[in-house]
Amino acid sequence: MRLLRFLLIGILFGIVLTKSEVISWYRIQEMFRFQSFHMYGVIGVAVIAGAVVQQLFKSGYINGYQGLKVSPKDKPKTYRASLLGGTFFGLGWALTGACPGPLYILLGHGYWSILIVIASALIGTLLYGVLRAKLPH
Repeated sequence: MRLLRFLLIGILFGIVLTKSEVISWYRIQEMFRFQSFHMYGVIGVAVIAGAVVQQLFKSGYINGYQGLKVSPKDKPKTYRASLLGGTFFGLGWALTGACPGPLYILLGHGYWSILIVIASALIGTLLYGVLRAKLPH
């Protein structure tokens, strides 16, 4: 039953991203060229929603999916790792026209060439795992 719940949430997530045009390569290119506010608005709403949900977790008003209390910890105030990770993430996003969430949605829409991007993302994740000890955290 729990897996069905996650599947339904994933399907809903895919529908929302599709209907909001977040998976559109053209919308992403408009964002990176500063030609449209659409993607910045979507990202802004997501950041605000994430901040609200995190506060609800911290206050104990909502719990994790198993009913356990979730205690998000504050991260150290180091920016070097964030700048490096954000740069690679942004470059990949700009080059492929998709961030990790919509990759599988695009595959579901029948864009088979996205398999190259998914494979590249998995290779990048593997490479991170190999180099993790040498990277700033």
